[in-house]
Amino acid sequence: MTMGYLENILGQNEKVVFATRQHWLVIWRPLVFMAIVAVLIVVAAIALVPVTVGVSLLGLVLLVVPLGRMIMVVLDWVNEEYIVTNRRIIQTEGVFNKHVADSSLEKVNDVVMDQTFWGRVWGYGDIQIMTASEIGVNKLHQLANPVRFKTTMLDQKEAMSDPDVAHRVNHGDPNLPPSREEIPDLIAELAALRDKGILTPEEFEKKKAELMGRM
Repeated sequence: MTMGYLENILGQNEKVVFATRQHWLVIWRPLVFMAIVAVLIVVAAIALVPVTVGVSLLGLVLLVVPLGRMIMVVLDWVNEEYIVTNRRIIQTEGVFNKHVADSSLEKVNDVVMDQTFWGRVWGYGDIQIMTASEIGVNKLHQLANPVRFKTTMLDQKEAMSDPDVAHRVNHGDPNLPPSREEIPDLIAELAALRDKGILTPEEFEKKKAELMGRM
């Protein structure tokens, strides 16, 4: 996906935290098959040269089919991305016509990861995202770097409900406390979460006391 297109679908103050795609192993079979077809066409064209040059040249023209298919397989793979932002999970696909599906991190109820032995060796796995939306379950097959995708998604989900956690996650240090100047802003964000019903008044007061204790 081009960065320009990605920027167009992001909301205000939304940023990409991690992006991946299906593992390259998912495309090796169609690529190998098309390569074999291309080799057979070349061999047949060479074999037909003594018989008729016209048929031989026609065979070489047919190379466009497997080569074109190989190019489209690679382009489809490159343009199908799975993105974790600080607000949602985005799935994009399509070379010319784009299809974008997303799930809000707030609606994610559970995440299940399945990795076979070879998946652990080669670094791929399946991710199932259970959400409260109408879709219910979003299955991502043979994802590259599934462990990092899962942990990043869960970290961002937790950060959405706690500005203090978001501060530490965004700075890449889970033990990094906010500065005195940042604490009032974090308390204001907690108040906004309380007003939206994401935090209970008791949770708000507890977290507010923790932050005030750092001043």
